[in-house]
Amino acid sequence: MTFKAEAFRKIPNPYLKADQGTQAAEMYFAICDIKNIPDNIPMQTNPREQKLTTGVAKKIKESLLNEEALDFYLLNRGLLLSAKSVTYNNYSNEITITFEDLDVHGNVDGGHTYKTILQNRDQLDFGQQYVKLEFLTGIESIFQSLAAARNTSVQIQDKSIAELEDRFEIIKSALAKESFMSSVFFKENDTGDIDVTDLLALLNMFNIDRYPGFDSFPTNSYSSKKKRIDLYIAAHKEFTETNGNPYVKMVNIMPDIFKLYNTIELKMGDFYKQKNPSGRYGSIKGVSMPRNGQVLKSKFMQDELDTMSPNGFIYPILGAFRALLAEKDGQYTWKCNPFSILEKVGPDLVDSTVQMSRALGNNPQSVGKDINIWKTLYMTVAFSAMS
Repeated sequence: MTFKAEAFRKIPNPYLKADQGTQAAEMYFAICDIKNIPDNIPMQTNPREQKLTTGVAKKIKESLLNEEALDFYLLNRGLLLSAKSVTYNNYSNEITITFEDLDVHGNVDGGHTYKTILQNRDQLDFGQQYVKLEFLTGIESIFQSLAAARNTSVQIQDKSIAELEDRFEIIKSALAKESFMSSVFFKENDTGDIDVTDLLALLNMFNIDRYPGFDSFPTNSYSSKKKRIDLYIAAHKEFTETNGNPYVKMVNIMPDIFKLYNTIELKMGDFYKQKNPSGRYGSIKGVSMPRNGQVLKSKFMQDELDTMSPNGFIYPILGAFRALLAEKDGQYTWKCNPFSILEKVGPDLVDSTVQMSRALGNNPQSVGKDINIWKTLYMTVAFSAMS
């Protein structure tokens, strides 16, 4: 799409000539008349619904339509757009944006501002109000982190509402004896170090009602925080706390899921070493090692780690153990001991994951979203259980 801008600037990438950092990323800023903003910017990339009846949305509208203070572009953060490419024509003063993959290209932040502009700009003339636009290209590999980081000023309240409606009692009861539960926060601005959505991500991987076999994979556990919440709330609304709720069915195995995650986290380096005796797991892109006396701890059990692995590695490995689940008498059960299977195939799982990361440009975030690695690891665990 092409539209006019009042001003346009490209910001140099400070890592362009460095060995580390995201060299592919490019940043641009523009100031545009609100009357010139396209009305068809993709919105699939925005992690929250735009409710224009909220207090925040009303303040945006008030600022936009305030003709006594024409300073909307200064008071409002504007729009953040991810794109495949951005070019600017100095002669026509026009920006051209290309959106290619609508899973990662589109409006990342500023959805309320955008919808408010579209609904109210007919009340304004050209030259009255302007809005700031930020464009980012080359950020496909870090898109999830970007979307999460940029969407913090307006709270995503779905989990807070769910907490008020007592929808998390299933999880609280099933995991009541686990030490990490005291660190879990279930609503915005609550105390704690572990977001309930992190719990939902892991539990979603083992929902065999939704992901019954080899035909579907819970990649959304990694790629979409909002989806994890939506799926849990939808199941609770439909089934409440009856045996039809898949999260009720998995109550007995919930503690095992988090212990399995912890074991994977602790043994990633050892498993890698078994397949690569001369290799250094800590040197792999995305893997962290302690620095300057730092102590790394596992996410849930707080065990000391030699290396910290990215979720893009751990999630597909953990999700593969869904292959060991079956439903019996309305409850999820293990077909065989998952910890024994992990010891048996852990080296293969880690090696396959690292090899996939290398094939994807040494990008752990791409691994977490890649359905092929989820399939490969799932089949590895499934075949191991048969042998």
